[in-house]
Amino acid sequence: MTYQQILGDLKKKKFQPIYFLHGSEPYFIDAISDFIEKNALTESERSFNQVVLYGRDIDHLAVIDNARRYPMMSQHSVVIVKEAQEMKDLKDLEKYVANPLNSTILVLCHKHKAFNTTTKFGKLLQEKGIVFDSKKLYDNQVPDWIHDYLTHTGLKITPGAADLLAEYLGTDCRSSPMN
Repeated sequence: MTYQQILGDLKKKKFQPIYFLHGSEPYFIDAISDFIEKNALTESERSFNQVVLYGRDIDHLAVIDNARRYPMMSQHSVVIVKEAQEMKDLKDLEKYVANPLNSTILVLCHKHKAFNTTTKFGKLLQEKGIVFDSKKLYDNQVPDWIHDYLTHTGLKITPGAADLLAEYLGTDCRSSPMN
């Protein structure tokens, strides 16, 4: 799935039990996980049903414990694992991924490098959830991205201005002054 397709489904409240977001461009990973964090649950539901974990501070058992909890007075619970690339035992989540809880939205954010999805764990992730490979934009893709971004925020830009802005910004979406 593409970034736009995933955001479109999320805006329609079509949630999957697992989102594995990986790749070299952290902007798109953060944008998807932030959208889920802010919009999957109402503010009153978040206090009991949403947890954000950090890969270097946890192991697979902590993730599974949180993901196996049933939501309280809500349809869903949300478990977001930021910096999942720091988990030494990430692949040990295989048991949970094989049989995820439908009421849990598990978001794994694996930044700065692509994950090998040809492994048994990678194939299982693709089968049971959404796997998004966040790749850096090529130089020729940046003007279109700027145009789409500004259109989405309700602003307009001419193609020439988008090209000029793209030349100034480069391909790193995170360092853009638009963020």
